[in-house]
Amino acid sequence: MSLRLGDLAPDFTAVTTAGEINFYEYLGSGWGVLFSHPADYTPVCTTELGKTALLQDEFAKRNVKVLALSVDPIDKHLGWVKDINETQQVTVGFPIIADADKSIANAYGMIHPNASETFTVRSLFIIGPDKKVKLMITYPASTGRNFYEVLRVIDSLQLTANYSVATPADWKDGEDVIVVPAVSTEAAIEKFPKGVKVVKPYLRYTPQPNK
Repeated sequence: MSLRLGDLAPDFTAVTTAGEINFYEYLGSGWGVLFSHPADYTPVCTTELGKTALLQDEFAKRNVKVLALSVDPIDKHLGWVKDINETQQVTVGFPIIADADKSIANAYGMIHPNASETFTVRSLFIIGPDKKVKLMITYPASTGRNFYEVLRVIDSLQLTANYSVATPADWKDGEDVIVVPAVSTEAAIEKFPKGVKVVKPYLRYTPQPNK
């Protein structure tokens, strides 16, 4: 059975560019992003890891730890990191997992046989503090990911985990949010003192409650 939203993320212990780590211990009580790459020394992956390195402080501000993965061995990872740092003018400060036996890739469904029987596609998982899968995004090998979108989704997930709200299309941190249908308008007016704008009985906006 493939991994689905709300499932417990498979735990693992792996060799990485930062030494051997246990996934759950590495995440601690915070959030995590686990994302896979088709192979080392490939151009799109190089830019993706470079962008992630540039955004390391943004992930840290959100209490998110990042781990990358490919099925190449650790010696190739270590050499590739030097290239990433050089070509993208960054310092990669997060672990890259060497999943040579594909055990982690298979546990997370990162290998799609109709796309490639041997390499992982661009899968990305956001893991909550409860170690459950909160989001999954899958890109083909030819398309690089948008990591600002990943940060936007994390902002939404962390907000909606703590308040009875949802975020509308294209929402960005600081913008108005939607009151969830389970909260009546009367309860919403009491719950959200900044105000509730009723467009339809099922569509009600309120300013972001934690701003």
